[in-house]
Amino acid sequence: MTDSTDERPRLSRRGTLAATAGLLSSGLAGCIDSIGSANNSPGNDTDGANGDGPVVVASFFSFFDFARNVVDGTPIQVENLVPTGLHGHGWEPNASVTKDIIEADAFLHVGPGFQPWADRAIQTLKDDDVDTQLINARKGVQLVDLAATLDPDEEGVGQQKGKDPHFWLDPDRAKTSIDNITEGLVELAPEHEDALRDNATTYKDETITQIDEDYQAIFDAADRDVVQLAAHNAFQYIGVKYDVTMRPLVTNLAASGDVKPSDIADAKRVIDENDIKYIANGVFESRKPAKQLLAETQVEAYFPVTPYAGVREDWVEENWGYEEIAYNINMPTFEVVLGNEEPANVGPDGWAKEWTNFE
Repeated sequence: MTDSTDERPRLSRRGTLAATAGLLSSGLAGCIDSIGSANNSPGNDTDGANGDGPVVVASFFSFFDFARNVVDGTPIQVENLVPTGLHGHGWEPNASVTKDIIEADAFLHVGPGFQPWADRAIQTLKDDDVDTQLINARKGVQLVDLAATLDPDEEGVGQQKGKDPHFWLDPDRAKTSIDNITEGLVELAPEHEDALRDNATTYKDETITQIDEDYQAIFDAADRDVVQLAAHNAFQYIGVKYDVTMRPLVTNLAASGDVKPSDIADAKRVIDENDIKYIANGVFESRKPAKQLLAETQVEAYFPVTPYAGVREDWVEENWGYEEIAYNINMPTFEVVLGNEEPANVGPDGWAKEWTNFE
């Protein structure tokens, strides 16, 4: 991959969703009251052409980002409900998020089973006959089986037990979700159909296709086909798409999973057998497992990966989306952990200094 990171376009479509009065439904009464609405998270909105267009709220960062690319130049506003700095899978909001969804014109979600709070919110909408339109980003997407490395107690996704939900990491499946989002937005705002469809086509054919090609080049150039992750089991679709084995240290789907002694032992074996010098660690996950491997194996450093499930404050300030995260975080790390390049030779200036054994 050529080092074109600094030349990639930055997204800058941000705006503010004005709060309106609304009644809290009891449908999310069971949610953990530990964090407020994402309205308090700066930089999680699009800039609509004006402030009076339809409002779409998204339950997950990746699909929020897909949607804001599709609505570019239209009055439609898109808001990411997950606050900055949090992982999209495992977050439990308080009931104020129900108000945001009820007041929105459409709710963009990942399909059943992946985010229990979103499932409860959808049930609330149905029970209370709320006319918020539902847009399922996962409709028609073929999910792969859970990885063999998963804990046997993992159940999978909603009505599709035994399936891995992280499909958006595969650019081909990401395009299907963009199609789903586009159809939902056209239904929401048919007067902007031409612009929405044109934006979606351009985004898929240019941005997502280029990401796919650049990922393919990285994996094609590698002599090794194994990546050791000190992270949760979220990267199988990368492995399936590009024919590489992703070895997660945390063997369940949630980023908060504990590491068992047997998992550490397996990781040590993989590292030794494949002469692995560098490993990848999740940006929004504990650093402890990676540091343990540094202390107990030949591994020299860990570097960042993320399944596009959340954003840091500095990423929001830089208007990073799916594209920017791919080029600034995941691709440089895969170049390094596969042995294609030394850390100093990838990413934008200062990347290795910032991300080597990051805290």
